[in-house]
Amino acid sequence: MESAFEVFASLSEPTGAEEDWRYVTYDMPFSSLAPVGVPGAAIAPGPFVGAITDRSGSALIVDGTVVEASSNALQLRRLAEIDADRMTSRVPADHNKLAAAHAAFAHDGLFIDVPAGAAVDQPFLIDLQAVTPGVASFPHISVRVGENAEASVIVVYRSAEGASLLMVPEIDLDLAQGANLRFLSLQNLDHAAHSVTHLRVTAGRDSTIRIGEVGLGGHFARLDVGLDLEGDGSSAETVGLYFGEGNQTLDYRLLVRHAGKHTSSDVFLKGAVEDESVSVFTGLLRIEPGAVGTATYETNRNLVLSEGAKANSVPNLEILCDDVACGHGSSVGPPDEESLYYLMSRGLPRPAAMRLLIKGFFQEVIDRLPIGGMEEPIAAEVFRRFVTAQGEGRVA
Repeated sequence: MESAFEVFASLSEPTGAEEDWRYVTYDMPFSSLAPVGVPGAAIAPGPFVGAITDRSGSALIVDGTVVEASSNALQLRRLAEIDADRMTSRVPADHNKLAAAHAAFAHDGLFIDVPAGAAVDQPFLIDLQAVTPGVASFPHISVRVGENAEASVIVVYRSAEGASLLMVPEIDLDLAQGANLRFLSLQNLDHAAHSVTHLRVTAGRDSTIRIGEVGLGGHFARLDVGLDLEGDGSSAETVGLYFGEGNQTLDYRLLVRHAGKHTSSDVFLKGAVEDESVSVFTGLLRIEPGAVGTATYETNRNLVLSEGAKANSVPNLEILCDDVACGHGSSVGPPDEESLYYLMSRGLPRPAAMRLLIKGFFQEVIDRLPIGGMEEPIAAEVFRRFVTAQGEGRVA
């Protein structure tokens, strides 16, 4: 059996010819990067980290190394200190060269254990930073939620201003029977950074996972989600928003696999792109043989705000079982002129009408995010980007 390093060495960089990369251009070859040595100095709190004041604990991970971690409610361990299985990647090394790199080079990470029966109301914050230019880092986060336990986790992605670098996190979420986990990812990397995140979820019987995703930063940022509803009666909701500007690429790949009976899932993502930015949504709802009583739906809505911007939406269904309810819907296009006309007929100038339309478009997602208390800073950051583009004449 080949080692992860041997698989990494044998695989080519993504070229765009592969099906998984056909809609994007990935331009951060490993030949241009060095491995992390000593982690760099942490950067100051930004608009998201500073807003999360009520916490059950927190962790700081810099350049793939756990710098500090503490909690009074949860059990925390560094992955390097416990059994090797928790550090082992859930993503096959041959999934792509980035996954192989994580499997080969990840050296540290954080294990969060929520004891059975625990009910932790306040979120645990993970400040995930990449700060050293020219290096690749491979943070690993593993969360285990025990039987009938409940918890919330927020991960904030940040990077040093102007630093060209690569971050390849893997995040594993395991839910035991009856567990309930709310997970919120706030990706606000600097526009010089590249990131490819693999998020893997396993949901046990009668468990519930709610995932929220906000994607704003990065030159290239991919979120690759694999969500397995293994247990009967398990359920999942994934909601998210993304806003691309400049020459950003924001790439979302979601596989929701229904294996248990009477499982349910809902995927709901909205995005907007302006300037020369590109967004990609590729979703697959797979219903396995025997997964009777499945109910699942996925929705992806996109606004294209500039002629040079592009949004790709590719929802898919794979149904291998009868007695299920499923569907999908997607849209790509400019803001609705009838809605703009209605607002302008009420006395609003077109720029103000556009701002109101953009605000309403994203508010639907913001209101559905799984962890409360972050609505205002998220809405403000999204709105700031559009207003700035308007002021600079980049959008109407």
